[in-house]
Amino acid sequence: MATPAEAKRTVIIIKKKAGHGGHHGGAWKVAYADFVTAMMALFIVLWLMNSSKQLQEAVGGYFKDPTGTSRKVGTNQAGSGENFALTKQNMAQLKEQLQKSIKQITNFDKLKNQIQMTVTAEGLRIELLETSNGTFFESGSPSLNADGKDLLLALSQEIGKLPNNISIEGHTDAKPYNGRADYGNWELSTDRANAARRIMQGNGLRDNQVTQVRGYADQKLRVPTNPLEPSNRRVSLIVQYIVKDEDEDDKPTPTPPTAPEPSAEK
Repeated sequence: MATPAEAKRTVIIIKKKAGHGGHHGGAWKVAYADFVTAMMALFIVLWLMNSSKQLQEAVGGYFKDPTGTSRKVGTNQAGSGENFALTKQNMAQLKEQLQKSIKQITNFDKLKNQIQMTVTAEGLRIELLETSNGTFFESGSPSLNADGKDLLLALSQEIGKLPNNISIEGHTDAKPYNGRADYGNWELSTDRANAARRIMQGNGLRDNQVTQVRGYADQKLRVPTNPLEPSNRRVSLIVQYIVKDEDEDDKPTPTPPTAPEPSAEK
């Protein structure tokens, strides 16, 4: 039987609240990280929608080829032209891409033998060769015909996506120009090069992309053994190389001169 002191003793029961961390662990952190990533992607998309077309193409080119090893000359199948710089190592890629582009122009089968692309010390040279009946220009005139305009339009849209500068040359054959007394082969060759420049800058080339417009008359014949050969009459587009850092790495580093040792005083 309990004593009176034991009967009056108060029993206190303490209930501890169980923590909830054990049930969830770190799952909320993963969900939060996914949410933040989705928000960041949304902000990037909104930013790109309001950015320039060049920037949009550059970003698109990166996601198509993050390693930067594929061709990036702008076409329906390639990446962004802004990421492509013509160097001696990748010149063949640009040549191939331009050839694919000009195949889409009207009358390509008729013109293909009059379009020549070669590698020179300056860069990729694209030559538009005339025939005896005229191919890209009206006979004896600096005015481009429809075929010449179509070809230059296709080339300018591709070359305009490159960071490379270009120069444009005009050439004639050795036959004297008989149109006007104050107008000769020098003027005709220069005017044809300038006509090509105007068409290309109005349809894809940047305003500062053309660095030189040259007229050579008959001083640089394509066929020196036949000065009257019609293919001597031509306009040449030269896509100039960009010298990249890896090209410079191959050059030997000059050794600084050694200072002469001081002589001992006597």
